[in-house]
Amino acid sequence: MPDEVKLIECPRDAWQGLTEIIPTETKVEYLLQLAKCGFKHIDAVSFVSPKHVKQMADSEEVMRGYVAGLPADAAPPEVIGIVVNEHGIQRALATPGVTTLGYPYSISAYFRRANANMSRGESRTVIEALRKATKASGHGMVVYISMAFGNHYNEPWGPEIVEDALVWLKDIGVRTVSLADTVGNATPEHLVTVYGAVKDCVAGVELGVHLHSRPEDAAEKVLAAYEVGCRRFDGALTGLGGCPFAGDDLVGNIPMETIVATLAARGVEMGIHPEALSSAIAMTQELRAKYSNTPKTQVQ
Repeated sequence: MPDEVKLIECPRDAWQGLTEIIPTETKVEYLLQLAKCGFKHIDAVSFVSPKHVKQMADSEEVMRGYVAGLPADAAPPEVIGIVVNEHGIQRALATPGVTTLGYPYSISAYFRRANANMSRGESRTVIEALRKATKASGHGMVVYISMAFGNHYNEPWGPEIVEDALVWLKDIGVRTVSLADTVGNATPEHLVTVYGAVKDCVAGVELGVHLHSRPEDAAEKVLAAYEVGCRRFDGALTGLGGCPFAGDDLVGNIPMETIVATLAARGVEMGIHPEALSSAIAMTQELRAKYSNTPKTQVQ
């Protein structure tokens, strides 16, 4: 039997790429639909300055509505809230329904400045504070290694740089890490090379991938990651998504429906309900049409 796979649906990543603000109640309805689909892990909100990411200004209100709307007799999904500084950590810890705090740790100095305006040392200080806070509170923690498969800034990069970050994270007690292909650089062969080179150095760490891809290449990338041993996949329905800080010439998230179909063809049972998934895909297409002023998706 295939190993168990963990799917992380990422509406937070999807929403922040839209140009128009989605009403709070619509976000709540969408998250509740994802729970009906059977998604047990949802990257739902972020606690960042609304000056920089206006779409996420209502994260506390969204979570209040979401928690109130959950069925009383069902186990709630894991909800990830993204933070980038200590103020965000405190906001996330105080928000009911947020069970895991996520931090984007870039190994690209340029992107780290653009995304969080921090040096490498400052970023690591936040991660250490996050580790301490989540350990004390009982929350989960996940770190995303941004630009893990290279960058387009002509900066030094290689599997050894990824490994250095992974080993440091493991040493301070981080047990969940996702390698992010922030600008869609990775080919299937590239995925196999990088993931294969670093996975054994972090035994005991759940090592996932957060991939971006053009639709025609998505299934091949998912399959390559699965075959090299990855069992944790981030995605967003219809490939919607976007980070305002990575640049303009980018590609979308791996469509979650592509991940589901590709792994199902390999015999992986993921517990996703087809009818509810179809409804969620339709909702996503409506959001794309209604709240984006641009003909193409801009992404993280």
